[in-house]
Amino acid sequence: MTGMGGRLDKGLGRGLLDKGFNVKGRELYGDFRKYDFQLQIELIAKDLTNLFWDESCCVIANSFGAYLFLNAQAIMKPYIGKVILLSPIVGEFSNEETLTTFVPPRAGRLFELAKADKLPTPKNCEIYVGEEDWQSNPKSVVNLGAMLGIKVNIVPKAGHMLPVAYVEKILDGLI
Repeated sequence: MTGMGGRLDKGLGRGLLDKGFNVKGRELYGDFRKYDFQLQIELIAKDLTNLFWDESCCVIANSFGAYLFLNAQAIMKPYIGKVILLSPIVGEFSNEETLTTFVPPRAGRLFELAKADKLPTPKNCEIYVGEEDWQSNPKSVVNLGAMLGIKVNIVPKAGHMLPVAYVEKILDGLI
């Protein structure tokens, strides 16, 4: 799953295709972006259970795509394949320097579910977030990871766009 406005044939998707991976999934682009949040997470949950419910499958979700994945996970059984979340949005964020704030739909829901032990945890999940990421606040990501029992890897000196070389090493581990 791409980040907001992302395409499967560009950026991370292009990198996966170039490495010979079979890439299928949801682009957060075009018509899909027009759907309301509940429909988006229902479609993702349906995709996962009907098309990708296999231990050999790997879900790679980036930024807001990771937020959608986690919210879809909340309405289904723990995903059985491998999951890699890159720079996941986990709730509201803001940047004082740019005076930018983003409040995603149901901004506090993931933490509420995790605190109540009601957020199913994927069986094999890795999370990567940049040390200097103001959109995927590393402290919030680490807190959610700890609540879910998922190790969070902090990428030194990286922002929201993780370094290509670092992501390539993660992808090389999939081969």
